[in-house]
Amino acid sequence: MTELTPLMARRIHALEAALYSAGRPLSIEETLPVLGTKSDRVASKVVHLISHKYRIRDCALEVVIMEDGRIVMQLKPSYEAMVQRFNKKPLLKAGPLKTLSYIAFHQPVLQKLVIQARGSHIYSHLKQMESMGLINRERTEDRSYMITTTSFYGDYFGFSHHPERSKIQLKQVFRDIKITKLENGDIENLFGGKIEGLDDLDNIDEDSSADPGDRLAHRLSQYPSSSDNGSQ
Repeated sequence: MTELTPLMARRIHALEAALYSAGRPLSIEETLPVLGTKSDRVASKVVHLISHKYRIRDCALEVVIMEDGRIVMQLKPSYEAMVQRFNKKPLLKAGPLKTLSYIAFHQPVLQKLVIQARGSHIYSHLKQMESMGLINRERTEDRSYMITTTSFYGDYFGFSHHPERSKIQLKQVFRDIKITKLENGDIENLFGGKIEGLDDLDNIDEDSSADPGDRLAHRLSQYPSSSDNGSQ
């Protein structure tokens, strides 16, 4: 790496701090304030420099430029199995995971329909998931909300960003672990009733789906059946 100017060195350190703190992929636009520039070209140069810096370092982390142009600091794949035991406590309890799964299957879905299906107690679930960046809620003309998952939802659980493909992956996770760790029942019991349109997903080209959401399976598999409010 060529010698850096003091300004460029500060920008690399600032981006490094931002990526570490975010814990998720960042777009070029999100990095501009941190880097103190309005230029996408300048930001892209910093991104490539930090990516190269980590690539030539002998460490467990890497900075990756994703296909859609976002940047993420992450553990190198070769270390993931080694540290799996230190990542056993999921950020979402069983209840919010069920609500998120319902949204993912039905999106875009009106908030009032989610509440009808899951109960009024899920307002706290929605607030938590929105604060984590897993869902978007947009106002509709009738002052309700339309809910969709975000690109971070796909990154967090290892799903495709394409909604229909992510539904296939989510369905496969449920089939693989048979939901017995969440509730003693099949996928229909996850939502207390039949999931309309679930069988229609079989008509989608499953060859186009990617990673079947190993991280979600890991999180789901940690939950025994529970009667506390967090598991509803």
